[in-house]
Amino acid sequence: MQQHLKKYKLYLSVSIGIVVLVMYYFLLTQPLFQDPYSTVIEAKDGRLLAATIASDGQWRFPEMDAVPEKFEKALLYFEDENFHYHPGVNPFSLARAAWQNLQAGKVVSGGSTITMQLVRLSRKDKPRTLWQKLVELVLATRVELAYSKEDILAMYASHAPFGGNVVGLNAATWRYFNREPYDLSWGEAALLAVLPNSPALIHPGRNRGELEAKRNRLLNKLQAVGIIDSLTNQLAQSESIPDEPVPLPQLASHLLTRVVNDGKKQQRVQTTIDAGLQQKVNTILASHHRFLKANEVHNAAAIVADVNSGQVLAYVGNVQEAGYDHNSQVDIITAARSTGSILKPFLYAAMLDEGQLLPSMLIADVPVFINGFAPRNFSKSYDGAVHADRALARSLNVPAVQMLREYRYEKFHRLLQELGMATLQHSADHYGLALILGGAEGSLWDIAGMYAGMARTLNHYNQHFDSYRYHDSNFRPLSYTGDLSTQERSKTGLLSAASIFHTLNALLEVYRPNEQMSWKMFDSSQKIAWKTGTSFGYRDAWAVGVTSKYVVGVWVGNADGEGRPGLTGIDAAAPIMFDIFDLFPQSKWFGAPMDEMMKIPICRASGYKASEICDIIDTLNIVKSGSRTQQCPFHQLIHLDQTGLRVNSDCQPVAKMSHKAWFLLPPVQEYYYRSKNPSYKKVPPFRGDCGSSNETVAAMELIYPKPHSVIFIPKELDGTAGSAVFEVAHRHAEKTVFWHLNDEFIGSTSRIHQMMINPGAGKYRLTLVDEEGQSVTQPFEVISER
Repeated sequence: MQQHLKKYKLYLSVSIGIVVLVMYYFLLTQPLFQDPYSTVIEAKDGRLLAATIASDGQWRFPEMDAVPEKFEKALLYFEDENFHYHPGVNPFSLARAAWQNLQAGKVVSGGSTITMQLVRLSRKDKPRTLWQKLVELVLATRVELAYSKEDILAMYASHAPFGGNVVGLNAATWRYFNREPYDLSWGEAALLAVLPNSPALIHPGRNRGELEAKRNRLLNKLQAVGIIDSLTNQLAQSESIPDEPVPLPQLASHLLTRVVNDGKKQQRVQTTIDAGLQQKVNTILASHHRFLKANEVHNAAAIVADVNSGQVLAYVGNVQEAGYDHNSQVDIITAARSTGSILKPFLYAAMLDEGQLLPSMLIADVPVFINGFAPRNFSKSYDGAVHADRALARSLNVPAVQMLREYRYEKFHRLLQELGMATLQHSADHYGLALILGGAEGSLWDIAGMYAGMARTLNHYNQHFDSYRYHDSNFRPLSYTGDLSTQERSKTGLLSAASIFHTLNALLEVYRPNEQMSWKMFDSSQKIAWKTGTSFGYRDAWAVGVTSKYVVGVWVGNADGEGRPGLTGIDAAAPIMFDIFDLFPQSKWFGAPMDEMMKIPICRASGYKASEICDIIDTLNIVKSGSRTQQCPFHQLIHLDQTGLRVNSDCQPVAKMSHKAWFLLPPVQEYYYRSKNPSYKKVPPFRGDCGSSNETVAAMELIYPKPHSVIFIPKELDGTAGSAVFEVAHRHAEKTVFWHLNDEFIGSTSRIHQMMINPGAGKYRLTLVDEEGQSVTQPFEVISER
């Protein structure tokens, strides 16, 4: 019986022991602290860029991984010299504290170790009773079993109070000294080591002498034990006590908001931002803002990134000086805004890549009407025909629409998405041809990334010499955290290196209109391929530039969408972009991807492949696919007599003809081209005795209406019937043109071939005949009543 009783007691003891051990194990909550933290972003070198206050109103940075050596030594010699040797409880310190309290008749010493203080911090506002002290003793031993000494120090430093709403060493060093914990002096480290013991002492005007005395006693102790020498002690004690906490840096407040929105709330995020560059870009935008606000333009944004890595070096989402009333809190970098002309280089490159275009091929620049869409150039004038690279440099709208019409907007829509434009949420038909003129919305983040992708493609191509010269991730989003995409190599890219090379070369000489017939070029200290954009209604001004090393994107406007006169990319955004580029040393320009190019003869006048009769021929390197383009269609062989008039075999023996290649544009293109190009020679007229019935060169072309136009003619302001102005271009304006509507003669014109017409609703056929018998017929429909 006694043996069974002993067994029972043994089992009971073991069971109780197990229960106690289990309870002891689960005494500790995981994690130890449930406090909310500030969201903190740091530059690539660890400098603080910005931080949010925690949701409980405390400046409490995320927990530290380690404690700086100076603070650790100061803290241990002030609070717990035997920290590394006790199991969380120091019996000698407790006995000493009990004796001191007994002698004083009140609590003057707690005898708590740093581990016990950590437990007390984690348990918040528990009363300081004997029972709670016993609980802290038990929990402290449990903490020592769960964490290393280094972890315990880091948690204490992260959660200790430092006065007011400043919690944790990291927040304290920035709030009081505006620097990293690892940059503290001995005087600063000693001050912060004594502060958690009496955090109220930091308040201005309250016992500052006592705080200084505590710090100095600690410094003397550190000298006494040989941690610091006498000179260091003297210098440390000469340091002044800080005043009230200073504001935290807010160098990248919009990036901070983005970090929170990207799911990194309550984290410390080390970004790729260059703190010095960020400050300089902030200053540049603030400087320009002082002038922009005079025109009621209040917002601006800029982004700078490294081309090869895609890492963001500066991120200024808006101008802080604009103030909350002018939406300074809006991050423009991620906002979808009308793109204006900023996408034109990608169309130019795509057409070069597919062999639909040669770099300087002539593109029509004449009035165009497409299903009610009538694009116009910014200058409200036309060149008739313009070389494609010049059209891109001058950002002409009509040639861009002509190019997109040929390339197909459906293909371009898909290409933009593949290049990284994430804001195209609608179908291609939703945007139509207006896609190239700002009909879609893009973000500065995406567009800067796409320009960087072009430069990156060229860089990677020139770095490799085998057949795998492209990277699958050449076109990828920018990154502010340094996360790099995989670098799988491939034989082809979304755009060929050769097409990009020609595009960036075309963007080296971007011109701006100064007066109607004058062009002024921006100069820069280095080669920069750059493009501007202006949205309809002067609401958005863009400028994006790229070198082999950097991409800079700038947006200027009003965040609420209000347009302002004169708000253009060239005048508002480009100067900011160039000021930012001036911060960088010169970059080496891109090497030509010769393996993707071939030399062919090019007609200088037309930019097409030269035909046998082109007069001036240049040999140029083009994208290989461009060899499929047609030969020059504008040089034609004409036959002249001795006086220089045109003849044919009906009136002149072939043996007495001279044959000459003539650069001849279609009538409408010629009509506008001549006014901008005085050297253009009109084709001579036929000699009087020579008929032009066999003429293959059209003499006339209607400017308006276009074939099968559907026309609505509004009434005048006084309610009377209005009229549409029909116009025809004739190679020889002095010729008389006879106008017929449904075979009924309605009038004639000479020199200025325009006629006002309003026949009323119905379908019509317009026929024009000149005095030499050449004619042109155009069907159209009017849908408005007279």
